[in-house]
Amino acid sequence: MSDRVTVIGWDGSPLTAAATAALSAATLVAGAAHHLALPEVPHGAERIRLGSVDLAARRIAGHRGSAVVLADGDPGFFGVVRTLRAPEHGLEVEVVPAVSSVATAFARAGMPWDDAQIVVAHPRTLRRAVNVCRAHHKVAVLTSPGAGPAELALLLEGVHRTFVICEELGTARERVTVLTSDKTADHAWRDPNVVIVIGGGPETTATSAWLAGRRPDSPQGVRGWALPPTSYGPPGPAVTEPAEGESPALRAAQLARLGPRTGDLLWDIGSGSGALAAEAARFGAAVLAVDSDPAACARTAAAARTLQVPLQVVQGRAPHVLERLPEPDVVRIGGGGVPVVTAVAARRPERVVTHAANRDEAEALGAALGGNGYAVECVLLQSVALDTSAWTERERSVVFLLSAVRSDLAP
Repeated sequence: MSDRVTVIGWDGSPLTAAATAALSAATLVAGAAHHLALPEVPHGAERIRLGSVDLAARRIAGHRGSAVVLADGDPGFFGVVRTLRAPEHGLEVEVVPAVSSVATAFARAGMPWDDAQIVVAHPRTLRRAVNVCRAHHKVAVLTSPGAGPAELALLLEGVHRTFVICEELGTARERVTVLTSDKTADHAWRDPNVVIVIGGGPETTATSAWLAGRRPDSPQGVRGWALPPTSYGPPGPAVTEPAEGESPALRAAQLARLGPRTGDLLWDIGSGSGALAAEAARFGAAVLAVDSDPAACARTAAAARTLQVPLQVVQGRAPHVLERLPEPDVVRIGGGGVPVVTAVAARRPERVVTHAANRDEAEALGAALGGNGYAVECVLLQSVALDTSAWTERERSVVFLLSAVRSDLAP
């Protein structure tokens, strides 16, 4: 019985001596059609067309002889190695790696990729992959049938990005195409492919890059979150003090309850100063900031520039403007009352936060959320800012914070 399998990565270049030796001794070879057609595959070996890796692993575990699995690129990077190593298969895995398809794609584009996010897109995860493309400057997308370049572009409607589409890397049919996202859906693309999605913010510079896929540096010395309004740039001539619901303490509580993260799309309805929208973008979420006031939209865009984060500003009045927005994961409602709360609940985000100035308003908002399938909590937040030179009260804020979790997700 076989309890050992050699996994060989293939990137289109000649196989290494170690890979050739393992393949020549194989009595079972699993791989895609183009792998099984390689001249190095022994004529007498049993061949398995690799579809379900779990099924292939069971066949390998029951095989008497030497087993080899061929896979594109580096099989340890979003590849077959993880599945083959699962305890239920009882296989000992030896890997002969090759250059990953992501590294090859960036090489073809002549670009560095230590600052890139890397996501896998399947039909069930496509929306989250698109949200990563909204939120980050440079993303490599490993696509699949039904979740390819055209589908990515369609879901990015209204967001300008540049696509570098690398088809069938390492084969004689390899093709690299550069298009803007609005043109990508007009074409048919061959699988497998890797899509590099560029745009939406500043590129990490060589001097600040020391952690792959992240920007650990704080722009302009900014550290922390729930920062005072001055951290996001000047408020503008029309604003003399923070509006209701703009206090850092309330913003901290709202962000804590929403928990925006990479792959999420956050709606910030009534973005005001743009502070919450910009901070959510710093956490890696894609953000749509909505406000009917042109000055508020300008402040939100300025806050994003100050913190060097990508977000999309939408000018319009809720609830009507919400009808054309993509599906949210979490929503912060800065105003609009029951009609806006009801419209948001109809889109079924996982979490919603809003606030009220008095108990009657809080009860009305809570009833609207509860009546639309959400588990609601409400707390009264009071914060007092002190002048530490004299330890006297400088500013007081009292507000009702409502946080809601979709009932099917509530504990």
